[in-house]
Amino acid sequence: MKIETQCLHEGYKPKNGEPRVMPIVQSTTYVYDKTSDVADVFDDPTKSLIYSRFENPTTDCVEKKIAALEGGVAAMCTSSGQAASLLSLLNILQAGDSFISAATIYGGTINLFAYTLKKLGIECIFVDADAPEEEIRAAFKPNTKAVFGETLANPALTVFDIEKFAKIAHDNGVPLIIDNTFATPYLCRPFEWGADIIVHSTTKYMDGHAVQGGGVIVDSGKFNWANGKFPEFTEPDESYHGTIYTKAYPFAPYIVKARMQLMRDFGCYPAGHSSFLLNLGLETLAVRMDRYCENALKVAKHFKDSGLCSAVNYPGLEGDKYYELGKKYLPKGTSGVISVSIKGGRDAAVKFMDSLELASNEVHVADIRTCVLHPASATHRQLTDEQLAAAGIDGGLVRFSVGLENVDDIIADIEKGFAAIR
Repeated sequence: MKIETQCLHEGYKPKNGEPRVMPIVQSTTYVYDKTSDVADVFDDPTKSLIYSRFENPTTDCVEKKIAALEGGVAAMCTSSGQAASLLSLLNILQAGDSFISAATIYGGTINLFAYTLKKLGIECIFVDADAPEEEIRAAFKPNTKAVFGETLANPALTVFDIEKFAKIAHDNGVPLIIDNTFATPYLCRPFEWGADIIVHSTTKYMDGHAVQGGGVIVDSGKFNWANGKFPEFTEPDESYHGTIYTKAYPFAPYIVKARMQLMRDFGCYPAGHSSFLLNLGLETLAVRMDRYCENALKVAKHFKDSGLCSAVNYPGLEGDKYYELGKKYLPKGTSGVISVSIKGGRDAAVKFMDSLELASNEVHVADIRTCVLHPASATHRQLTDEQLAAAGIDGGLVRFSVGLENVDDIIADIEKGFAAIR
């Protein structure tokens, strides 16, 4: 099935007399005829629904749709992208463990990995994703349990070499987790390149309209959790009736464990109405992504030709450092997000942004509307100068998220910003 058709139909298929639009089940509870029936579901939550902290029928449809889009076996939605990143790691890490991450990831995720997880006794080892394989392999320790990267880094717009890191991770017996937010499964399907787990901030392109926050974790179903490094999957879980996940749920032990353990305890599950809104965005994903990429390429060329930018980072732009990797992993396009460094540094960048009229200055990205952000002042404000440099951010960097407006109008707005700094 082509991805365009999956966007429209996978997950909810109405039968005779049922509504064409996926219904909202706005309920916290589900009724059973007998006490024993409830007990059976607690023994095996895949049989039916328990409580809204675990699952919701509307969200279940969206999870199935996203799993199909990514080519995975199962998915679990969360209340935010950060929650998805957190649970994706806590599902396989505990105090005393470490994991490896690309240094160019989103600033909020850097804070989560470098500070919050550190308080829990989990070490994040940041690496230069472009470093030689030998250098990356040298970063592994006996307690390293995962590798994490972003298909398209936010906001550096670097392209992560998924195939290279999948091989390195698997040679060390650990899974590769990919944040595929900017690419979406329409532009890149990381499982096809060896990734094992995918996370998204569905708040971004998947929703597209900035109406609700959300995240999702997708399980490829391919990683061997019984390789000896992950006893929590192969030994009884005393917090859940002694369940052995690889034995009871061999089709998707990772995602079932995440739901039965972590979603049970953290409860960061989206409401049915939020999932309904997310589904509306998914139904237009294929159409929107084509327009984002088309507009962004024209805008990136305009930035490059302006003479007012010291750097324009957009992998779809010929001559970009990541152009070849972009063609490999994202042949349909490299999203609608561009990172530009305005000549004159922070002051010039801020003046440029404040002079825009069509583009909104906001802490958001990947919207149907064009929006801009100054990362060093906002999303990456808590980072040190060294961390900013490692993330590919300087004071003049502007994250420019191209929307679906007429591209001539977007370029005319950019010219208003340029006029203020000429």
